[in-house]
Amino acid sequence: MKTGIESKITDRILVYGRMIKFTHTIFALPFALSAVILAQRQHSLRLADIFWILLAMVGARSAAMGFNRIADADFDAGNPRTSIREIPSGKLSMKSASTFVILFSLLFIFAAAMLAKICFYLSFPVLGILFSYSYTKRFTWLAHLYLGFAISLAPMGAWMAVAKSFSWPILLLSLALMTHIAGFDILYACQDMAFDRKEGLFSIPVRFGSENALRISSLLHILSFCFFLWIYFAFDMGFVYFGAVLIIGGLFIFEHRLVKPDDLTRVNIAFFHVNSIISVVLFIGVLVDEMLV
Repeated sequence: MKTGIESKITDRILVYGRMIKFTHTIFALPFALSAVILAQRQHSLRLADIFWILLAMVGARSAAMGFNRIADADFDAGNPRTSIREIPSGKLSMKSASTFVILFSLLFIFAAAMLAKICFYLSFPVLGILFSYSYTKRFTWLAHLYLGFAISLAPMGAWMAVAKSFSWPILLLSLALMTHIAGFDILYACQDMAFDRKEGLFSIPVRFGSENALRISSLLHILSFCFFLWIYFAFDMGFVYFGAVLIIGGLFIFEHRLVKPDDLTRVNIAFFHVNSIISVVLFIGVLVDEMLV
């Protein structure tokens, strides 16, 4: 049986995990690992590299999500959908959240330094990009694209951690992730359209309405599918990856059939489940394809 101290520690870890939605790491992590698999074709890969890449991913995402929760605390408190989050509900203090962000920022910087000098130098502007996303919806409806751009740095960073240099084909994977993320973030933002409009916040649903927002989201996912397909040619992938791309295309179609302008009740299914499956299908496609070479 757990002691009182163990129970408190466990509860605290769970609170922090819920604050940053740790389970959502699955959106970007498979893209980063896919980049590692592609990079090791031409560059040596150490087991230690995988370890530090995973730590860097955890550090960067945890710090970014924690910072976002701090920056949005007042807005979250006023929004019925988000008022139960850890900071506005009082489960976590601003001081605790700030300490959390600092610690995981340091973890990211340290992990980057263990990978390569260039990764260490780039870790600082990367954190700046990740943190600055939290303020974009205060002044531009392009916030969704900025979020996609910020998260799309993950596969590029993983590539550079292995290759120690930039190569243009990996940009295709980053662009696929960017448009993928931006597209489903628009779907998710449709839930808060009334609140955002009242608070003077910017989003594509606020700017163009939910019906046009869904069209823009569909366009972004068409672009994402095209980038996934382009990767097939750029990296000379095999039939398994091609099959994975076709499955991803089907999942995009399914996702957009779930969400209607006048019915947003299934947004969470589209956001949490379908998009997680897309990321995993990509990784499995890249991994199995590489194993069969």
